[in-house]
Amino acid sequence: MKEQFLDNMDLERERGITIKLQAARMRYILNNEPYCLNLIDTPGHVDFSYEVSRSLAACEGALLVVDASQGVEAQTLANVYLALENNLEIIPVLNKIDLPGAEPDRVAKEIEEIIGLDCSDAIHCSAKEGIGITEILNAIVTRIPSPKDTAGGPLRALIFDSYYDPYRGVIVYFRVVDGTVKKGDRIYFMASGKDYIADEIGVLSPYQLQVNELYAGEVGYLSASIRSVADARVGDTITHYGRKAENSLPGYAEATPMVFCGLFPVDADQFPELRDALEKLQLNDAALKFEPETSSAMGLAFDVGS
Repeated sequence: MKEQFLDNMDLERERGITIKLQAARMRYILNNEPYCLNLIDTPGHVDFSYEVSRSLAACEGALLVVDASQGVEAQTLANVYLALENNLEIIPVLNKIDLPGAEPDRVAKEIEEIIGLDCSDAIHCSAKEGIGITEILNAIVTRIPSPKDTAGGPLRALIFDSYYDPYRGVIVYFRVVDGTVKKGDRIYFMASGKDYIADEIGVLSPYQLQVNELYAGEVGYLSASIRSVADARVGDTITHYGRKAENSLPGYAEATPMVFCGLFPVDADQFPELRDALEKLQLNDAALKFEPETSSAMGLAFDVGS
């Protein structure tokens, strides 16, 4: 078995943390009934709260995972308030109960006092030892509401993540909220006003697996030979070109940059290349903001915040 299966960045695996959100689809059977679970693994650190806000806009519920030895931390409060703002069903989970210093009862009481969540049925688990995993999956099925059946309406899909592939262009991760989308459909991005043909759609298992159609409630990816990073922004709504939705989806909370710097190219002729590189980087980082500036000493540059 592979540890940290969804953490595929070197820094994530080295430090044992999640930096980049990852989506995965899995099949689960409870009481002989098959279920399809769309899971989005988000970072827990407060510095990556924008990743969490993007994910919550595409979910019905959330697992609030708290270290049973550390208790409630700053990022716990920040993330749970984001979930409450999105009216999600929250399931408290006390992790690392296998540690000698674990105090699940104390931490459960702490959650109730500080956050106000009922922890009488909080799940005790250890991801490392595999304890409580079945209980967590059962709770997801029984306590988190299923997506509404709105497959008959006009397509509305929320983009919650994207990245740039040098061969395929922009790859969009999205959640279908209303309607359906098929391979070959002519789709329309409501914020940018651009339209494309969906060359490929699929699900994340967590590897990309092509399918012919995605329905309301499902999470997947989309490739449409999109070359301009500005045409498929995170938070935009996808609809059909020939049957446009009346209103776009609310999207997610805008990120606020916390760290700023000035970037100056060594050669002034490289300024357009630097701009293109920042635009591609911005596609993968919703908190990245930049604007051109001029210095009398160093010439053209970009003021960058993240």
